[in-house]
Amino acid sequence: QSWSRGMSYCLHSESHLDTGPIYVRENGKLHVVNRGAGSVQNVTPKARPFSLFSRTFSVELCMNREDDRARRQRTDHFIFTYTKEGNLRYSAKSLFSLVLGYISDNVDHIDSLIGFPEQIAEKLFSAAEARQKFTEPVTGLRALQKFTEAYGSLVLCSLCLRNRYLVISEKLEEIKSFRELTCLDLSCCKLGDEHELLEHLTKEALSSVKRLLLKDNSLSDAGLRRMTAPVRVLKKGLDNLLVLDLSCNPKITDVGIGYLLSFKKLNCLDISGTGLKDVDAVIKRLQMQIGLVHSKVPLKEFDHSNCKTEGWAEQTVLQWEQAVLEAMKPQDNLRSRVTALHFYGKTHRIEEVVKCTLVEPETKASGNLQFYKENIENCHLPLKKEVAGSHELKNNKKRALAEQERERTSKQKHLCLTVEDWDLLNTY
Repeated sequence: QSWSRGMSYCLHSESHLDTGPIYVRENGKLHVVNRGAGSVQNVTPKARPFSLFSRTFSVELCMNREDDRARRQRTDHFIFTYTKEGNLRYSAKSLFSLVLGYISDNVDHIDSLIGFPEQIAEKLFSAAEARQKFTEPVTGLRALQKFTEAYGSLVLCSLCLRNRYLVISEKLEEIKSFRELTCLDLSCCKLGDEHELLEHLTKEALSSVKRLLLKDNSLSDAGLRRMTAPVRVLKKGLDNLLVLDLSCNPKITDVGIGYLLSFKKLNCLDISGTGLKDVDAVIKRLQMQIGLVHSKVPLKEFDHSNCKTEGWAEQTVLQWEQAVLEAMKPQDNLRSRVTALHFYGKTHRIEEVVKCTLVEPETKASGNLQFYKENIENCHLPLKKEVAGSHELKNNKKRALAEQERERTSKQKHLCLTVEDWDLLNTY
């Protein structure tokens, strides 16, 4: 009776929770209680599928909330693809890729990369470059310096900044961080004699420069004197220079050309469009002292076809230029004002990019003043005394060099272009 009273109490309990079927064991048998009738049935319970969580249970993966970047949904740890059936499939990235991404996100905190394998460093640089880490004002410079001091010319061996004076002004410190450059093109940047970058050319970091193009930079004799002082006095600086372009600088006179005589390794020189007073005397002086011969045709070394940016940081320089162009675009709140000015006939001054010009009209009278170095046997310099038994070998060598010179002259004749052609080429 007590059992029946307890069961009736449980069956008639006004509980809002559904407890499900009730099982009672009596005399070694399991009985299920019929809730509706209140009777007990001797049945074996059906096995229910086991589930750890309910259907409404959900899980959310959370990163460190203190990091703002971690607030975004992070899916870069997985590679998502689709199967042939159209189902979404994902697989985890390799541990190397995850570590590479983490280090590239914090590349500015690296202490040093000296001694680190260059194969891995190149991948790290590309990963940081893809995240545009080197375009950031402060941290980008610090990260770039870690790479340049460890890998030098691998980061950048050739840098072309032709007509990119805005990039120079915005990223001067980053440009100065490059080491072991062999080619540097600063043509048409109007830098002047006092620019900080021209002073940097005399530093030891750029003593490896072999090709320097300074066309149309408003240089004068004072700038050449400052730029050649380490070579003339200390035999340092641009001592390894082979190709030098100083064309379209009307303030350079005969005095400034005298400073160039310290470049004993110079093979090609362009001083077209400079303010020379006595051209014949300059031609003779260059030939007698450093063995440079006046070329009758334009030289290929100065047509700008061989100068381009090369190295790991090639895309980085393009990112800098793109950032400068984006900053130059007019803002949205100023467009309506510009439109109104045009509608009412007011002229609006627009800052145009300074384009590289050719020789100034008043200096065209000097003509093409490009020089190249002949072989030492053909120069007007005193030759060393040789042993009498080596005359035959010397004659054979002279004949071979004469044939090479004829081939060089024939190639230069094919490269001879008209003034209009050169005007067109220099507009690019």
